[in-house]
Amino acid sequence: MQTEVTRLLGIEYPIIQGGMAWVAEYHLASAVSNAGGLGLIGAASAPAGWVREQIMEAKKLTDRPFGVNIMLMSPYADEVAEIVAREGVKVVTTGAGNPEKYMKMWKEAGVKVIPVVASVALAKRMERCGADAVVAEGCEAGGHIGENTTMALVPQIVDAVKVPVIAAGGIADGRGIAAAFMLGAKGVQMGTHFVVTEESQVHENYKNRIIGAKDIDSRVTGRTTGHPVRALRNEMTKKYIELENEGAGFEELEKLTLGGLRKAVVEGDIKNGSVMAGQIAGMVKEKLTCKELIDKLVRETDALIKGAGFYV
Repeated sequence: MQTEVTRLLGIEYPIIQGGMAWVAEYHLASAVSNAGGLGLIGAASAPAGWVREQIMEAKKLTDRPFGVNIMLMSPYADEVAEIVAREGVKVVTTGAGNPEKYMKMWKEAGVKVIPVVASVALAKRMERCGADAVVAEGCEAGGHIGENTTMALVPQIVDAVKVPVIAAGGIADGRGIAAAFMLGAKGVQMGTHFVVTEESQVHENYKNRIIGAKDIDSRVTGRTTGHPVRALRNEMTKKYIELENEGAGFEELEKLTLGGLRKAVVEGDIKNGSVMAGQIAGMVKEKLTCKELIDKLVRETDALIKGAGFYV
């Protein structure tokens, strides 16, 4: 299952675990990397000291490549960017901003840079500033999303750039991975399915809510503010959408969700917290180890496209 992405990153399978805030920490990242994929530590808005500790702990658990996801609008982004270079992290993925000012530093440190993009224009811009690959993330994904679906977005970005494209959003099994390859992607990034793995440190309530989700349980809040977020429906999403329909302002809506992700992930409050998950939540039916999940994904994908010329 070798592609341009596996060769670029030095990994066994072209499967990347999403850098989910409050979820993607060193236990999960190291387990995914040990299973042959690429694990990511999600820096989110955490201080650089916390990120460095996570990197050091991951190094104790794996000798394989892993990465850090940096939210560039974080007040600590500059410091985290330097930590990534200094600690010899192999890969960085970025979101919510332009990583161009860090490119020289990262390149000199041998870091592979993979921005997450939701449009052709942004993908082309990232390629021009030196990105090694891009993650084309469709609106089926959990958390902060764009408007285009994965099915529409991936082939357009594949046609627009020369760097490898990694598909994300709406991928739950080998069928989704095979479809991504057929659209021209050279790898996939998955988030929701990794949330419920054994190594994931999230609250069991959060995991069980995903496992119990149905196809109709996904909601998008924040469209009126220009910051759409996908999560599973609960009392919080119901109240949020009601307020949006009533014309509530950004500050009132922001107050409703403040600390919501931590409330769900850490405290297990799946009624009032933000249970971020992709539309594939209804396809997740069991808790597996990261190795079991990746082995399953590889078997399913191979059964569909092995020998069809996509592993190149």
